Amino acid sequence: MSWNLEGLRVRGTYLEDFPVEGRVVLSRVSYGGKVVHTVELDAPIQVFGSVRDRVILSQGEVLQISSNRQMTA
Repeated sequence: MSWNLEGLRVRGTYLEDFPVEGRVVLSRVSYGGKVVHTVELDAPIQVFGSVRDRVILSQGEVLQISSNRQMTA
């Protein structure tokens, strides 16, 4: 699979502690050559007192990729 996940649904772990799920709106190569994905979340999460509706996941934090609207376990 390509490194570009734009438009696909993903499930992952943000900051090694917060499970997230949503649609990738941007995939890019960051400084240092690592791939990162901006994910628009299905439901906002609270992270250290701040509510987030988007997060940036590194390639290693993405646990599941799907093209479907609903993800399966």
